[in-house]
Amino acid sequence: MRRYCAEFIGTFVLVFAGTGAIVVDDISGGQIGHVGVALTFGLVVMAMIHTLGEVSGAHMNPAVTIGFWVARRFPAGDIAPYVAAQVAGAITASALLLVLFPEHRTLGSTVPAGSLGQSMLLEIVLAFILMFTIIHVAEGSKEQGLLAGLTIGGVVGMEALFAGPVSGASMNPARSIGPALVSGNLIHLWIYIVAPLTGAVAAIFVCRWALSPDCCVGRGEAG
Repeated sequence: MRRYCAEFIGTFVLVFAGTGAIVVDDISGGQIGHVGVALTFGLVVMAMIHTLGEVSGAHMNPAVTIGFWVARRFPAGDIAPYVAAQVAGAITASALLLVLFPEHRTLGSTVPAGSLGQSMLLEIVLAFILMFTIIHVAEGSKEQGLLAGLTIGGVVGMEALFAGPVSGASMNPARSIGPALVSGNLIHLWIYIVAPLTGAVAAIFVCRWALSPDCCVGRGEAG
C-alpha cells in the first residue's frame, strides 16, 4: 500500500505543479512562459524521483509502468493498482486546481496545436525517447540515485521545451487524463493515452533489437 500511496502522491504533485504552471501562466499574462512551464515539469519529475523513488520507483506514468512490465522488470499484479493510483492522483490535482482557478477552462489539458496525426506521431516519439532513457538509468520498480533523477527530469524538460507548443508534450496518460476529465476537454484525450503507451512499449523492443536481447531484462523485478 505504501507503494500505491507513493504513486498517488507523486502523480498528484507532478500534475499539480506542471499543469498548475500552465494555468498560472495563462491567468498571469505569460509571466512564467513556455520555458518556465517546461522547467517546472522537468524539475518536479526530478524532485519526485529523488523523494519517492526508493518507495515505488516514482513511475507517475502508466506508460512507464507498462514499459517496465514489458521489460519484465515489474510484476503484472501491480499494474492495475499503480495505474489507478496514478490516475487518481492526477484527477485530484486537477480538481484542486479547479477549486483554486475556477475561471480557467482547460486546467492545462493537452490538445494538438496542429494536425491530429502530427501530435500522435510526436507523442509516440517523445514517449519512446523517455522510456528508452528510463530503462537504462532505472532499476525495475526502483528509480534510485542522483543519475536517475537528473537524467529523467532533464529528458522530460527537454521534450517539453521543443514539443510542448505542438502536441503539449504529455508523454503521460495520467497527466492528460486528470485535467481532461475535470475540465471536460475529452475530444482529443485518446491521442494522449494511445501514443505514450505505444512509444513506451516500442522503446523496450527497440532496446532489445538494437543493443542486446538482454539489455532491458533481468535487473529488476520480474512480472
